[in-house]
Amino acid sequence: MAQSDRPRVVIIGAGFGGLWAARALKGTHADVLMLDRNNYHTFLPLLYQVAAAELEPEHIVYPVRSILHRYPNVRFLLSEVTGIDFTAHLVKTREHVFPYDYLILATGSTSHFFGVPGAVEHAYQLKTLEQAIDLRNQILFRFERALCENDSVRREQMLTFTIVGGGPTGVEFSGALAELVRGPLVKDYPTLNFSEVHILLLEAADRLLPGFPERLQTYTLQRLRKMGVEVRLQATVSQIAAEAVLLKDGTLIPTETVVWTAGVRGEAPPASGEVQEAHSGRIKVLPTLQIKGQPKVYVVGDLAYIEEDGISLPLVAPVAMQQAELAVQNIQRQMRDQDLLSFRYRDPGTMVTLGRNAAVVQIGRRTFTGFLAWVLWLSVHLFKLIGFRNRLLVLTNWAWDYLFYERAVRLIVPVPDERV
Repeated sequence: MAQSDRPRVVIIGAGFGGLWAARALKGTHADVLMLDRNNYHTFLPLLYQVAAAELEPEHIVYPVRSILHRYPNVRFLLSEVTGIDFTAHLVKTREHVFPYDYLILATGSTSHFFGVPGAVEHAYQLKTLEQAIDLRNQILFRFERALCENDSVRREQMLTFTIVGGGPTGVEFSGALAELVRGPLVKDYPTLNFSEVHILLLEAADRLLPGFPERLQTYTLQRLRKMGVEVRLQATVSQIAAEAVLLKDGTLIPTETVVWTAGVRGEAPPASGEVQEAHSGRIKVLPTLQIKGQPKVYVVGDLAYIEEDGISLPLVAPVAMQQAELAVQNIQRQMRDQDLLSFRYRDPGTMVTLGRNAAVVQIGRRTFTGFLAWVLWLSVHLFKLIGFRNRLLVLTNWAWDYLFYERAVRLIVPVPDERV
């Protein structure tokens, strides 16, 4: 960051919160530096489709520099933050130390395993692009291995795919995986007995999609079961091994592929000074999105813990984007010695797709299911995707899959993962 009399704003994280903060700061009287360990932004709502061989990885990512070059006062540096000194107002990376006048933490979240033994070592995750590619490789490789396995018990274990967590990600991935298995893979592996393929969705609660209206929960359960997903409610995982999942009631599920979508926790860089954490590693913030005792530090997105009407806000992109915009407004008000604003979430609605021609949508008090909800889901996600090229490629892949029941990215690519 060039030496100047302008305020220095550092943004950590190039997710939805970080990018929307940078966009709100463009053209302002501030020098802005964005730091991230990756040089691309990932459209996380479609990450599960990479794992389900529906989209190529590059279809849902966009170079950060291509976004920021339109913002003359914003710079980007590919670097991982290793620490923050709140007292000295310094952000530390492996190579450099950057001073700041204002800091925006938008580092997002990572998987939360709730202390389940073996989950860290054996469960696949869906939080990063690398993890999605890793999971796609694992799924496709299980079918390749099953071709050469003569033992039917062992073969069925290879072809049992277990998803832990009945929230939006678990539901969407279960449906996408069922369509992959019952469609393209049936044609790819004609000698396999597909009655040995099992897709299990485990949910510890007594219903899927907690927080959704009961009508949408019931529709989701019925739709997934119709697609061939074996949904087990009140199924709490107590241990995960390399070749099995153990439930709290003693049930043992032989499986070589466990996908963890059951929870997330905040992912904050180490920091000096006292930071009040809420549950799951998220940082508790004031209504103004500042850290208590750190008036120049703002937290947005999945890392920020804030309640409205006694309920914590959902970890979704609209929350991150709205918080980023308010954080920038408050930074500008601080510069002018004005009173700060409190955050209030404007819910644009929630939607979850269930595969071909089916989704559930809630907008205010109105709910939609089936084909209309699916069209709404498609339209919103295409509109929110960054980059015209990405929108065109995603639309092309969706159309090809819809018309020909074909997924063109059933590729096992080399990755440095001993499990695969």
